[in-house]
Amino acid sequence: MEFEMARFSSTVSDRQITKMVALGAVASVLYALLFLLEGPVLELSAQGGWYFLIPVAIAFTFSLAHGAFTGNFWDVLGVKAKK
Repeated sequence: MEFEMARFSSTVSDRQITKMVALGAVASVLYALLFLLEGPVLELSAQGGWYFLIPVAIAFTFSLAHGAFTGNFWDVLGVKAKK
């Protein structure tokens, strides 16, 4: 897979950077909460029944938050996949 690196110029707006930092903060808070609440999450998901959806929902939430941050991060750096 080849990548093109766009020239970094002043076309990156403050809004893009703010959005990237905010999404990074959201992802970081989610990771911190997961580590802090590891015990209760494990207890709930071990109960069986529909509680199996708790880790699935957590994984989905992490996927969205981390993916959004990563996409914005590469956009701010100007890295795009070659088409």
